[in-house]
Amino acid sequence: MNDSKSFVIRTEDLRPEEVLGLFVPTERDLQLVSGLKSASPLILEGSRGTGKSFLLRVCEQQQVREYSATKVLPVYVSFQKSSLLSTRNDQQFQHWMLARLSSRILRTLYQFGLLAKPSLSAAVLAGGALGVVGEETQLEKVAQHFEDSFKTPGSIVDDGPVPDVESFKDAIEDLCKELGLRRINVLFDEAAHIFRPEHQRQFFTLFRDLRSPYMTCNAAVYPGVTSYGSSFEAVHDAQIESLNRDVHEATYREQMREIVIKQSGAELQVDIEKNGENFDALALAVSGNPRLLLKTVSLAGRLRSSDVQSVLKDFYRNSIWAEHSALAERYPGHKELIDWGRWFVEQHAIPDAIQKNDAWKAEGKPERTCYFWVHRDAPEAVKEALRLLAYTGVIAKLDSGVVATRGNVGSRYAINIGCLAAPSANPVAYITEIRKGLTVKRFTEYGQNLPVFVEVANRVGTMADADLSTELERLLAKPVSALDLTDHQQSALRTVGILTVGQALTSSEATFQRASYIGPVRSRKMMNIVTAAVLEFLSG
Repeated sequence: MNDSKSFVIRTEDLRPEEVLGLFVPTERDLQLVSGLKSASPLILEGSRGTGKSFLLRVCEQQQVREYSATKVLPVYVSFQKSSLLSTRNDQQFQHWMLARLSSRILRTLYQFGLLAKPSLSAAVLAGGALGVVGEETQLEKVAQHFEDSFKTPGSIVDDGPVPDVESFKDAIEDLCKELGLRRINVLFDEAAHIFRPEHQRQFFTLFRDLRSPYMTCNAAVYPGVTSYGSSFEAVHDAQIESLNRDVHEATYREQMREIVIKQSGAELQVDIEKNGENFDALALAVSGNPRLLLKTVSLAGRLRSSDVQSVLKDFYRNSIWAEHSALAERYPGHKELIDWGRWFVEQHAIPDAIQKNDAWKAEGKPERTCYFWVHRDAPEAVKEALRLLAYTGVIAKLDSGVVATRGNVGSRYAINIGCLAAPSANPVAYITEIRKGLTVKRFTEYGQNLPVFVEVANRVGTMADADLSTELERLLAKPVSALDLTDHQQSALRTVGILTVGQALTSSEATFQRASYIGPVRSRKMMNIVTAAVLEFLSG
């Protein structure tokens, strides 16, 4: 067996300083990182696993290296723990965001050696007088109390030390002038829980309100399922950019290969060279998603034809769909849309694309497609179902305003190529053939009055925001098998009595050390991996 089992598939599991060594930039990636560094706010949209967090970290680490010349201070802030908030405070999310942001800025200033002397502006970000270096500030305590509120739902957190937005901005301005900073560049990751629209609206209101000459805000969000709110105007308040790796690019396969090789030893590199066509099939199947590529290469082992064929059939027939359908179990209010979206793609979009490809092949035509088009006036329920499919990466929205037959206008989508190829008897050969003739100019059209569109619109009513505390309690009671962990990690949790998501979140390092062959160093690493998986599960 080769060394592919050691792949790190989440950015959260990497030390920040390791990121640049694994960076395989496309021209588009370089443009996005440049945009994140600029003084203009940027919002990065991308499905799970496409590399949003990674690019934020790349921006941060490059700006760390450039700091002495630019005097721009990068501050990376993850809001992944927002899913744990469960108090009776209507302003809990905004106050927690300000507390967490203030704490991260202070921590970064300490790391850069910029807080040798206490100041009134730094005290605002601390929520009171600064203590010795490393001592927990009042605002750090407030943020932690909010994050611990899931243990006692409905509790009250004293958020008196949290500054209002104007006091916070004044403190940032004063700090920049005192310390000779040109500005602070904030990189928000996991901006807000995707199934909590109210949190999203509050986040983007704060995002807009924080803008100043002394601080730029950037954020990573999911496509389609993000609610910006009525007070946020994309054109004026931020530039929104999509993170999609184009399979049509001439360098696509080489870049995807390099992503794997960066984490590979000699044995896997030899396997890739020996089985180039098999690897290229896996690379094209993921439709530009690095996380899926690392997962499927790991599953394929030595990249032999039989193993790759098996992975393509199993992963894209079962695993990727299981992840999408699992959303229905976690968020019952969206079940109709989630189930209908899967049914539509499996019973209509994929068969229609396969039929077109087979017909063109029989006619000797080179064109192939994985694309479909939906009329702009299709029911909102249809659009919402497609947004959820884009979130899990089953499809990707390419563009809007596309003119189709008879001058109709709509949006164009791409089906994940692995999902399209999985029904074939020989997925590797099918993908190889698609690659040679794939064109965005060929797509299946679905009009606004398609009977199945009308049907789902009639079935699905207005979806209200769920009761957050009840939803959180239900999710914490789920078995650990719901988490995206390896079989070995799942087994290790069960051997030490960690059976539910809630237990995985609250267990200490001492608990993890009870597992076989897990010492102090490995227990900390394992606890971090498990915690990241729990937070990803809770946040959608």
